[in-house]
Amino acid sequence: MGSFLRKDKDLIKQDLEYMFELFPRLAERRTQQGGTLSGGEQQMLAMARALTVNPKLLMVDEMSLGLAPIIVERLLPILRTIADETGAGVLLVEQHVHMALQVADRGYVIERGVLVAHGSSKLLARSSVIQEAYLGAAASDTRTASQAFEKTVRST
Repeated sequence: MGSFLRKDKDLIKQDLEYMFELFPRLAERRTQQGGTLSGGEQQMLAMARALTVNPKLLMVDEMSLGLAPIIVERLLPILRTIADETGAGVLLVEQHVHMALQVADRGYVIERGVLVAHGSSKLLARSSVIQEAYLGAAASDTRTASQAFEKTVRST
């Protein structure tokens, strides 16, 4: 369905084969209706459908919602592959922060609508600001951690 409006049949076929390389499970299920796929397979299908229009930016919101952690661990590296191989930017909103930071270039921590930290995913993964934001530290504590993180970023 993602390529419904496209007219380039040969390129559509190439894109479909590429999607099956990225998501081999979809190749196995190619004759099955989308609504009967598992949650993880439906996420793969949604990403494949979005990719068939060759986006410049792929926006993924809570990909892990309702999925087993093992499925999330398999899907997140595919987002990295998509970014590397297609050149598309990937904006990922994800509750499994540490898994997401393993495949991301940059991260942003937003608490109650306020950006409290941002920077290299490697630096963020080592910072206490994420833990404090997610475990309910007082706003002043989060700001203090955010300020400490910013000093760390500036010094590297």
